Amino acid sequence: MRILLYLGKGGVGKTTTAAATALRCAQMGYSTLVVSTDIAHSLADSLDRPLQSVPTEITDNLFAQEINVLDELRKNWGSLQGYMGKILRKQGMSKTVAEEMAIIPGMEEIFSLLHIYRNAATREFDRVVVDAAPTGETMRLLAMPETFQWYVERFFGWGETAMRLTGGLLGRLMPEQDALAGLPKLVDDVKELQRVLSDAQTTSYRVVINPEKMVIKEAARAVTYLSLFECPVDAVVVNRILPGVRPQGAEAVGAGGGTLLQEGEAALSAPSNDPYLRQLQENQARYLVEIERDFYPLPILYSGWRSEEVVGFGPLRSLADEMYGQRDPGEVMFVGQVQEIEEQGSDFVLKLPLPHIELDKIRLKKRGDELFITIGNFKREYLLPAVLAQREASGAVFAGGILRIRFPCGGG
Repeated sequence: MRILLYLGKGGVGKTTTAAATALRCAQMGYSTLVVSTDIAHSLADSLDRPLQSVPTEITDNLFAQEINVLDELRKNWGSLQGYMGKILRKQGMSKTVAEEMAIIPGMEEIFSLLHIYRNAATREFDRVVVDAAPTGETMRLLAMPETFQWYVERFFGWGETAMRLTGGLLGRLMPEQDALAGLPKLVDDVKELQRVLSDAQTTSYRVVINPEKMVIKEAARAVTYLSLFECPVDAVVVNRILPGVRPQGAEAVGAGGGTLLQEGEAALSAPSNDPYLRQLQENQARYLVEIERDFYPLPILYSGWRSEEVVGFGPLRSLADEMYGQRDPGEVMFVGQVQEIEEQGSDFVLKLPLPHIELDKIRLKKRGDELFITIGNFKREYLLPAVLAQREASGAVFAGGILRIRFPCGGG
């Protein structure tokens, strides 16, 4: 069983990518579920089929679902929300504020993922393809299992204290059930979910981007935090490449991999005579160079701009052909650490795999949470997680294809 999560900034084409992937898996004979966790659902529009909040078969081997987030919240947290609300009201909060405070941040997302995992755990599906929420929400979702446990442990202890302080009043208010009885099971489910989400043989995260500056930056940040939480990223999907712009890091669109470009190399194969279109092509060509360099060593899948919307099975099949060629979308496309933070005493060492480049003086420049790395003609911009952004980089060593950058305690 494989779980494939497609995430990225809103509007980059996550939904069509997920739908095309699921359709290809179903055509290959795998029983496949494609599911949307985004509150603003568009999966039904992409598939051009009406969907429900339960898995619905829409063609051979392919089931689709748009999760009703509020229903999942009520089913999983309703009684506990009421119980916690009563505790908070007993402390003097108004009913409205107490009800809002009784919902742990990110709760909607965690129950969406739990719902997906429970479906997958039944072994009814060989493949589960997830059209995830836009990147910011998804990162909160992926970090949520540990945060959820932290909240629950404190809530559980606070609840018991409140029960003692009130002389069991809340227990008498809810004599028909023990509101906390299901809490340990819920925590165990979240722990199991976290184990599955970090297992590279089961789960793969794929970041969908367009060749645009802000989209690339957000995707780079997503990869950084996915790596920090040990979530296995195995590919990047570059969507909506203009005609005449050819990715140089692949022999053909959909092949992935290839030779990385150096600064100044062009990725423009058929420039337009129209000045406006030519400028757009040049911008994309420049960003493709950055993508192939900055997301190394991840394989990159490509798809071109289409003059019509990708809606319905025919266009989705065409998109899958372009992205994957003859590859099975469910294969694990990359295994290993894209980046790693190692503790050495009170220092942190950032380890980045880099392509085989001619060794030269390493220059580092840090600005806020951005680190600019230059080795000869090779340049890379890296977005630092908060734990490193608070420190200064003191030096770097490049050996064996790995760049090691030290961030000492105290920043000096």
